[in-house]
Amino acid sequence: MEYDARRRMALIAMGATAGGLIMAQTSVTAAESKSWMPDGASSLRALTDRLAKAKRRRDFKTVPMILVDKDQWDHEALNEIIAYKGSPKQVWDNTDLDGPWLNLMRNSLNAQIWSFKHPDFLAVSATHGMAHLALFDQATWDKYQLAKLGAGKQTSNTFIIEQKAGSADPKNFEDPNGAFSPHDNSIPALQRRGVVFLACHNAIWETAEKLMNAGLNPDNLSQEQLSAELTNHLVDGVVLTPGAVATLPELQLAGFQYAK
Repeated sequence: MEYDARRRMALIAMGATAGGLIMAQTSVTAAESKSWMPDGASSLRALTDRLAKAKRRRDFKTVPMILVDKDQWDHEALNEIIAYKGSPKQVWDNTDLDGPWLNLMRNSLNAQIWSFKHPDFLAVSATHGMAHLALFDQATWDKYQLAKLGAGKQTSNTFIIEQKAGSADPKNFEDPNGAFSPHDNSIPALQRRGVVFLACHNAIWETAEKLMNAGLNPDNLSQEQLSAELTNHLVDGVVLTPGAVATLPELQLAGFQYAK
């Protein structure tokens, strides 16, 4: 089925008053992204449009350990990323859920766009390891108690909850408390700026095994079935790959610079 870029998933803004969080959406439309992109970002805007139209399959019943058919991952969207002609292009190898990964990508964006004057700069997150838990929706965190998998300080998926700074004027990019400041390090905020988050099938498969071993498999699914369900609950806009580590050299061959 085709990915609907207009579909939104409402998330519970846990700790809204104490943590300064507001209700967020994990679906970022192309039109919303454009308002957060700098003037001159014509290539990045065009890529955002194409990614919004690229097919995402989220109706799997089972998936194998090793994906062998391009229809088992988001090949159309991934091909668009690999073929991107704008520059520079940077791919981040993100594995640490509690690390500064979102902050580092935001800092890189800010300096590339305004310091080095590269409005078409594209940042991609090759997400795997524990960081991959951030790419599952809150319903999946609740059902499978993902916090019990050693998710550090996280009791819910706060990475897909946008903070109040996300409502600030994106034209005021120097605002120390604004949309491009450390006060809005979130997946939806970065998506609106053109950042692409790649999901890893291998991480999904291994997460399914961990859930089964921990007795966190309420429907008694097989690993193939549980991996499929996890895949079906990736947050909107994410691009599923057959494996993040294996996708890294594909991106590097296409001119992406490696960062960790």
